[in-house]
Amino acid sequence: MIYQPKRVYIEEKAISYEIGKRLYDYFTKKGVEINVLKNNKITGIPGKTPQQAFAEGKSTLAIRVRKKGEFQTCKPSAHYQLPLFSGCVGKCEYCYLNTRFGNKPYNTIYANVDDILNQAKEYMNQREKQVTIFEAAATSDPVPLDYYSKSLKKAIEFFANEEFGRLRFVTKFPQVDNYLDIDHGGHTTIRFSLNTDTVINSYEHGTSTARERIIASKKIIKAGYNTGFIIGPVVLYENWKEEYRELLKETANELAELSDSEIHFEVISHRFTASAKKQILKVFKDTTLPMNEEDRKFKYGQFGYGKYVYPKEQLVDMKEFFTQSIPGYFNNAVIDYII
Repeated sequence: MIYQPKRVYIEEKAISYEIGKRLYDYFTKKGVEINVLKNNKITGIPGKTPQQAFAEGKSTLAIRVRKKGEFQTCKPSAHYQLPLFSGCVGKCEYCYLNTRFGNKPYNTIYANVDDILNQAKEYMNQREKQVTIFEAAATSDPVPLDYYSKSLKKAIEFFANEEFGRLRFVTKFPQVDNYLDIDHGGHTTIRFSLNTDTVINSYEHGTSTARERIIASKKIIKAGYNTGFIIGPVVLYENWKEEYRELLKETANELAELSDSEIHFEVISHRFTASAKKQILKVFKDTTLPMNEEDRKFKYGQFGYGKYVYPKEQLVDMKEFFTQSIPGYFNNAVIDYII
């Protein structure tokens, strides 16, 4: 499943960079609609209804020059974001990015990758001889976009030579072959987002199957990367325990020959904000996502806004389930957190 944009917007300045020039030539040869931006403002993405606007935005690729020098922090999983991309080609109904990128959420590749990596080096220097961790998937699933840019591959190679630099990212996509022969130095962690077939088929539109993600994770483990799984969002529907248990079993069976490898797990329960619910219902009018506030507990998050989470007794039950089940299938499992 390769992402194929309907239209491309490219900043005039971006064409002066290797990535921008290469992609401009590539999409021109492919006959994709290309719009060269003179004032860097993206206009003209079609779509009259919220559903059309969302779909057309997802089908739009922008190639830009990132102008900001500073990086956003990315606690608690990393020290900083690594902004090689923004946006995601997937159409997951629950995704928080649905409320971040407007009604026409287009995808962006930044052409000035060397500038971005040089800025990462500056942050490492500021922290002197302390390990500094960068997250490349804070506002994007980078793998589908990296099929075109190869900037994530370049970042892996860059961090391999940085004694105190570490890179991490997570994906729902299986196109990882470009990373298998890289001398990564053990400095990159690649995680895969997993979920049951029920959740993927119902809510994770435009992404790969659980099976495809598991097979891709096997390739990554064999290539010597630090590897882990994010299981989430965990949705507590009827028979959820049976289906998540089957997911763990299928994953463990596929990775059986690699049973000595340490695998990290992050488990995240489904939660939503009022603004996210409003946007989700605009785009996915017939969604079956469980978003009844009366069934949830309101909780303020670390960033100051409130969200609706499962009640305490359900979260305790979920935590007990995964705490017991994961070690039962994986010899060297490390559960980083269950929330």
